[in-house]
Amino acid sequence: MGNRLTDFKNRIADLFIDREFFMRSNGQIKFLKISARLQRVVASIIASILLLWVVATLFMAVNQYSVSIERMALIKKEARIQSKAERVAAYKNDIDEVADDLSKRQDLIEASVAPFFNEADISTVDETTEKSELIDKVGALAEEAVSLAKVEARQLAFAQKITKIAQIRAKRAEAEIRKFGLSPKQFAQSEARGGPYIPFFDDGRVEDPRFTKMAEALEYMKALENGLASIPSAMPAETYKLSSSFGYRRDPINGRGAMHNGLDFKGAYGTPILAAADGIITKAGWMGGYGKTIEITHGNGLLTRYAHMSRLNVNIGQKVERGVQIGRMGSTGRSTGTHLHFEVRHNGRAINPHKFLKANPNVLKNKTNPSTSAKKQQ
Repeated sequence: MGNRLTDFKNRIADLFIDREFFMRSNGQIKFLKISARLQRVVASIIASILLLWVVATLFMAVNQYSVSIERMALIKKEARIQSKAERVAAYKNDIDEVADDLSKRQDLIEASVAPFFNEADISTVDETTEKSELIDKVGALAEEAVSLAKVEARQLAFAQKITKIAQIRAKRAEAEIRKFGLSPKQFAQSEARGGPYIPFFDDGRVEDPRFTKMAEALEYMKALENGLASIPSAMPAETYKLSSSFGYRRDPINGRGAMHNGLDFKGAYGTPILAAADGIITKAGWMGGYGKTIEITHGNGLLTRYAHMSRLNVNIGQKVERGVQIGRMGSTGRSTGTHLHFEVRHNGRAINPHKFLKANPNVLKNKTNPSTSAKKQQ
């Protein structure tokens, strides 16, 4: 053991020896000496910084894990489905309280479901054995409570049905997002939410987790479908003549080899330019060689750029929908003729727009009719 320790010390000592470097300048040779002691001090500082970084990272990971465990325990404690016996007892003890529960649940359902579904999507709700048992047992206790029991039974069945529909739509959106080479997880995590915690029931009553599950399924579906709408996959102009592709090309002005960061669409002067996806206008004005330019930020790191335009129909901060006209084609800036230079950027890096346009099977079908949009913007 002693020999091994001595051998280890000797190896460390061999690493830190006095080192000399020489430099030749104007015929003179200068020497620079770095002592073994200075090397050990620098190495110790670097090692200490790395150790502190590792400890801090480990602490944050442990803390995050602890918070997650506590959160899961809290959810498990609160999200408990009441047994039929407990629910029947609630009807027996206080019918008014049950009515208040159902009223709040109805408000939750309407607020959660209305923005996402048409009435035709959710028009039918099937009865279940569980519901019938609850209604029969409540009816045996108090006939006047049967109508409330029926309402509750339909609410529970409705929540489960909406959850299934939302899960199906979310899976469909996941598949579509993957076609563009993007991760659905990225879109789901991008939703910013917060605010103070206000219990749904302020008197400590237990909320049925099936309603919580429904709300979560709807939020996830919403995040993915909004993300899908923000992917720039619609044609950016009312023309389909591609005059220059993405990548290496011969520069049209000086003839040298150059990188082309977008697609060029050739068209007549004044051809309508359309938003390739939902987003917010973050640039609208002159931009060097790009000429009159519009940039739309779509979220999730995606941005589209429309250059060499003759006219801009939008302002910075304005929200636009996919397919809406944002301006007209021109030849401003560094350009040899009327065309649209269209770029897609992800986290600041230019990527080939062709894969986005190709991945969309309905690339020519815009959310808003282009001709209608043009009239609207004029």
